[in-house]
Amino acid sequence: MILSDSTIRKLLGDGTLKISPLEDLQIQPASVDIRLGDTFSTIDDSCGGIIGLDREIKYKTVTSGSYLLLPGQFVLATTMEYFSLPDNITAFVEGRSSLGRLGLFIQNAGWVDPGFEGEITLELYNANRCAIDLRPGRRVGQLVFAQLDGRAANPYRGKYQYQKGATGSRVFMDEEAARPSGGTANDKGNNA
Repeated sequence: MILSDSTIRKLLGDGTLKISPLEDLQIQPASVDIRLGDTFSTIDDSCGGIIGLDREIKYKTVTSGSYLLLPGQFVLATTMEYFSLPDNITAFVEGRSSLGRLGLFIQNAGWVDPGFEGEITLELYNANRCAIDLRPGRRVGQLVFAQLDGRAANPYRGKYQYQKGATGSRVFMDEEAARPSGGTANDKGNNA
């Protein structure tokens, strides 16, 4: 069930859902507007042209009152807001149509698990032929909240818990990254 503005206000009022800072005008009929924070991260050019999923990737991070997103450029950004979701609420990150019409893609991994706490890292991509001037404090998207049919048995406590700022990928910390890769042809099944 998608939460309405009145339910969102009730959950905020009783402290079940926490969003800070938050202005009342950010609460929409079935969502909460999210604003752009002031940190931006790009992958460091020293990766050698290949990104390995099993090793930590270095990022260049800047804190700025504006960021010029060039055509075809990808950057990580963050929300101004810090969120704390209870164990029975999840959220979807959605872009603003007004910005999508400019060619700004807001995210490609827009799921917030129950139990998550932190700022939300946004993946921004400029699909336009013109640069886009990004300014902290501007509404860039919205969170749509949904209630689970019960409390999550295993709420989120993962590698991005309590993140602040534009947080780079931690895929190298995945469980399968620690396992030896490979195997023999016989391990891959009988598809001959």
